[in-house]
Amino acid sequence: MSTVADGAALTAELTERTAVAVRDWAPGATVESVEPLTGGTSSLTYVATLAGVPAGHERVVLKVAPPGLEPVRNRDVLRQARLMQLLARVPGVRVPKVLFSDRGAPTARQPFVAMELVPGECVEPVLVPRGAVPAARVRTRALDAARMLARLHRVDPKRTALAVEPVVTLGAEIDRWTRAFATVPEDLRAGHEAVEARLRATVPAAMMPVFTHGDYRLGNMLCDGDTVDAVIDWEIWALGDPRVDITWLTFFTDEARHPASPSDEPTGMPDKAELIDAYQEERGEPLRDMAWFEALTKYKESAATALLIKRGRKAGRLTDMHRRMRPALPVLLEEARELLGRRG
Repeated sequence: MSTVADGAALTAELTERTAVAVRDWAPGATVESVEPLTGGTSSLTYVATLAGVPAGHERVVLKVAPPGLEPVRNRDVLRQARLMQLLARVPGVRVPKVLFSDRGAPTARQPFVAMELVPGECVEPVLVPRGAVPAARVRTRALDAARMLARLHRVDPKRTALAVEPVVTLGAEIDRWTRAFATVPEDLRAGHEAVEARLRATVPAAMMPVFTHGDYRLGNMLCDGDTVDAVIDWEIWALGDPRVDITWLTFFTDEARHPASPSDEPTGMPDKAELIDAYQEERGEPLRDMAWFEALTKYKESAATALLIKRGRKAGRLTDMHRRMRPALPVLLEEARELLGRRG
């Protein structure tokens, strides 16, 4: 998700700019406070408390590109906002509503976007202690997420203003994770070359490009009860093959044995076949060559795991999670090779 800005100067500057930008959305509105939130690494996230605004919007989320860096790629908060504004009009796809924004003057004054604050739980079932969310609730949320993904993928990008975005090909997906492997020590990348070669030799026919989230899973959703109320964290959205999203979702099932999972106990997640069936039924189009995409996902996860372990070593902070993940590296690559021995 996002990281915290520690600088009081940055918070003060954002408060002043928010006070100006909010008046274009709600004339007479004022800012009572701006406070940082915790999260991930690609942008900074704050909560602003407002007065004189429409009911229900007294607290909003601000996302701002990190200081000193060009607001491009995953740091381009305005690009994220453009897609979210488009998706907010799609029946059955739920995202936070974009309220107002400020283009800034990068990199001295970074762009920011204000969105509605959607209440709810944000939990990845396989990555937390079992029982954090009741199993029956996990199941219904996951099936809701699969059907919502199908509705997202039914949107035709060619009929939107975002059709000009470049398409991320399957070859480019392989390239991205191969570059990641090149940055880690030998013991964290042994065997990846054979998987890379097999992936390239067996690339299936691509489906028509759709809007892909890039990290579509329950851990990037706000849920209330049994339903998904909002899909969040659109930093790496792209035009690409829909199967990249669906096999990433199915990688967070119990049967996938995620390397960072703290337990082998069941979570309540449906199995991958149920999620794919729910997706296909909603979308009305069958998915083919899924074994290849499962292999790509395992290749991707192996590279991402290697990067996490490398960073943990460099920081001198290897955790229990890192130690659980290390033995999974060769397993993920071997499973990918086995998948690439068959198609379908």
